[in-house]
Amino acid sequence: MVTNASLAGEHDELRGRYRAFVDEHVAPNEVALAREDAAAEALLEELRGRARAAGLWAPHLPPEAGGSGLGFLAYAALNEEIGRIFVAQLVFNCQAPDAGNGEILHLYGTEEQKRRFLAPLVAGEARSFFSMTEPEVSGADPIGLRTTAVLEGDEWVIDGRKWFSTSAEGAAFGIVMAVTDPDSDPRRRMSQILVPAAAPGVEIEAVPVLGHRGRGWSTHCEVRYHQVRVPAENLLGERGAGFAIAQARLGPGRIHHVMRWVGQMQRALELLCERALEREAFGSKLADKQTVQVWIADSAAEIHACRLMTYDAARKIDAGEDARVEISLVKYYAADALSKVIDRAVQVHGALGLTDRSPLAQMYSLARGAHIYDGPDEVHRMVVSRRILRSFAAGEPYRFG
Repeated sequence: MVTNASLAGEHDELRGRYRAFVDEHVAPNEVALAREDAAAEALLEELRGRARAAGLWAPHLPPEAGGSGLGFLAYAALNEEIGRIFVAQLVFNCQAPDAGNGEILHLYGTEEQKRRFLAPLVAGEARSFFSMTEPEVSGADPIGLRTTAVLEGDEWVIDGRKWFSTSAEGAAFGIVMAVTDPDSDPRRRMSQILVPAAAPGVEIEAVPVLGHRGRGWSTHCEVRYHQVRVPAENLLGERGAGFAIAQARLGPGRIHHVMRWVGQMQRALELLCERALEREAFGSKLADKQTVQVWIADSAAEIHACRLMTYDAARKIDAGEDARVEISLVKYYAADALSKVIDRAVQVHGALGLTDRSPLAQMYSLARGAHIYDGPDEVHRMVVSRRILRSFAAGEPYRFG
């Protein structure tokens, strides 16, 4: 089990640099960046330049891919600092879904694909989207995806409909999960194909989520493909390997999310404590109320548990071990903890916590999606229980740590 002490010795200095940058440059501009207007775009580019100059650019990728990463465990630790403010991931160019797309391009892309698609992504000159989820098929069971890609000569011809493709509006390209071998084994039916967003036949429409229309990176889009033709060499990885590549992408991506959630939880707890110490009701500070004290203690325990569980999963990934149980475990546990910690902070703030005068309203809104994207809680619980039971049935009880 990775402990705070062992982690601190390796990454504390770097974490401190990220936190100092967020405190100095991102936090004071949080409201301005959230407007998502032309002024926000100009400000974002200025901050990205500062992050690059400070050597804090693209920490999810290793230097040979153009990033500043030191491994998955290090990135898990840094994400807690980055995740405190939602837009900070965009400032450091490690935002979802580009981070995951960059990772699989680095691992599975050809040299030409890396030149055409990965290089501008890492440079911050382009954005991307991951096009997998479909309206007619449960996102929790992607084996049944219906979008097809047929090889005609030296071109793939893609037809289908996707939705909730995050960041598709304004993106340069997408990685499309499509059925290329319909008669093959269910896990070998699909491939991943790189599709320029400007290709004829690609239609992108933003879908408001929880009342937020968003712009550019923050959009969640429906994407329709009508006889979209791309070169055969746009196949990412081997033909039929789409499901395996998706698993390799989504597992680490869940750790990215969870550590950003830990940052959100820690920020919510700090806001809760500050409010409890300054606000009076019925003759005493809220901090003196036993209920509020219980909320603080429970929140601290949940945050600490999420942090250590995530470090343990990240350590296993860095070591090349199978971390599927640990990833699923922390994904649903942390989603629940995130909702509870932020909810307590909102409650202590009262009506103020529901307004735009506090960051909690946006944090609360974003937290609800954590129970759904990258696999709903119920599916992750099923994965954990099935694998543990399978181990017991084989006479080898599952061991954590």
